[in-house]
This record gives sequence, C-alpha cells and structure tokens, in this order.
Amino acid sequence: MSSMLPGESTLKLQRDGLTLTARHAGPADAPLVVLLHGFPDTPHTWDAVIPPLVGAGYQVLAPWLRGYTPASASRTARYDLLAVADDIAAWCHALGDPPAHLVGHDWGAFATLVLAKRAPRRWLSVTLLAIPPFGGGFAPAIARYLPAQMLLSSYIPIMASGASPRLLTRSGAGFVRRLWSRWSPGWEFTDAEFAPTAAVFTDRAMAYATTRYYRSLFQVHRAPTRAFHRLLLAAPAPLPTLVLAGLRDGCLSPGLVRVLSEHAGADLVQLPGCGHFLQAEKPGEVAAHLLAHLDNHAP
Repeated sequence: MSSMLPGESTLKLQRDGLTLTARHAGPADAPLVVLLHGFPDTPHTWDAVIPPLVGAGYQVLAPWLRGYTPASASRTARYDLLAVADDIAAWCHALGDPPAHLVGHDWGAFATLVLAKRAPRRWLSVTLLAIPPFGGGFAPAIARYLPAQMLLSSYIPIMASGASPRLLTRSGAGFVRRLWSRWSPGWEFTDAEFAPTAAVFTDRAMAYATTRYYRSLFQVHRAPTRAFHRLLLAAPAPLPTLVLAGLRDGCLSPGLVRVLSEHAGADLVQLPGCGHFLQAEKPGEVAAHLLAHLDNHAP
C-alpha cells in the first residue's frame, strides 16, 4: 500500500514551522475531493479508493495529518483538530480553492465536521466514515448505546497519557496492530498494508505528536480545545452529508452511529461484514457510494 499510484504526485506545504505532505492525483482543473485519514493510519488506507475517483473525473488530495510524517512531528507545534482544519484550508488554497468535497475517516471526519461548520458555503458536500455527525442537541435514543461506547472508547485515556508514545512504539507497533484487528474484526490485513502505519508508530517523535491529539481533547484551559468542543456541539452544517460505517466497527457503536446520523438528517449506509477501516476493507463499495454522493452534488 505504500507505493505511489499511476499519475500521483507528492506535494509539500510549509505551515507553523512544519513541512506538511500530501498525495495528489487527477487533473488540476477538476472538482477536488479531499480524503482525510484518521488514527491510527495514513493516507494509504485510501489507496484503492483514489483510482475510481480520478477515473470519474475528480482530482484527489490525500494529506498526512500533521504529526504523521517526520517533517511534521515537533515537540512544540500544535496537534489538535482545529490546527488540522486550518492545514486543510491552506492545502485547498494552495490548489487554487477549487470546488471541493470533504471526505474524512476517524480524526479526519472530525476535521471535516470542523471545516464544514466553520464555512459551509466553501464546500460542496461532506462524507464521514466511521464517525457520525455530532451536534445539534441531545438525541435521547443514544442513551442505550453509551455504556457499550464507554467500553469501546477506553483506549482514549491511554492514548492521552504520557506513556502512550512508549506503548505505541513497542514490538513493531504491536499495540496499533491489535487495535486494527479489534476495530475491524475479520479483516485479514497484510504486513504490506500495515507497513505505512507501522512506520509512523515505531517512530517515537511521530508517536508523541500523533497522541497529542488525544491530550488536546482534555486541555480545556486552551482556547483551541474549547473552540473545538463548541463546534462539535453546534448544529450540523447545512451541507449534503453522507455517513458510511461498518456494522462490525469495534471502535464506535454502530447503533450510536445510526441514531446520531438520523438525528442530524444525514444519509447513512452501514456496510455488513465491515469494521472501522472500511475504506481499506471494502474500497469498491466505499468508492461506489462515495461517487454517487459526489455526483449528486456536483458544482
């Protein structure tokens, strides 16, 4: 999964003293699809989704989130979802601000929500993978799913702890490999598919930077943390929104995803026999649903 695809190029962007990196494919004058990865993975989980998008006439930008490359891992930079959202806006500006669709998985989905709520007129559509559209008031029906979700989310305090970089880098990123297996049960991923992620989480500097996203969630004394929580709880953006999720997701309760998607009025497709990393597990189905959504909301 780590080789470049035909016609793909690698782009660089300087921001906040960091060198950010992104994959780019497709014609520069085409509508843009921004593919945002999450934790713990890289843009290579989109490898089999990118070619159908380019073949359908889109250009694709798939950036590494800050901290997921050596040149963007720093002890002093910000690692939170508002900083990521600013990075994505800067990437789009560097490409000439073409009409753009946002597609995010996991952390990337949260960054997508931030971007969409901040400037809904800027984007053509939103697609969230494995994450529902949060906000818009309390949905009482989620109560029955919260106890199970608290158990599924028990990894979060571990990731927010100071011990997390050491934990992640041990045994060839063995903890991360187990997360993949737990969150996507039944997906028999290969060493080659895991290799780009292993390269991130066997590096102490990148492991430190990537786990700071979790610490930022609890640092309510920081203005960006408070702003993120306000945006998360705000009403959904008035944009066409598709949610794609796996019915075997071991990270986020499928029932909770269903309730929150219905509460937000989003279109929802839950794929059977599929877990958290659905774009890598069933890329053909994901690409088909994604293209139908994008084509319905063309500029």
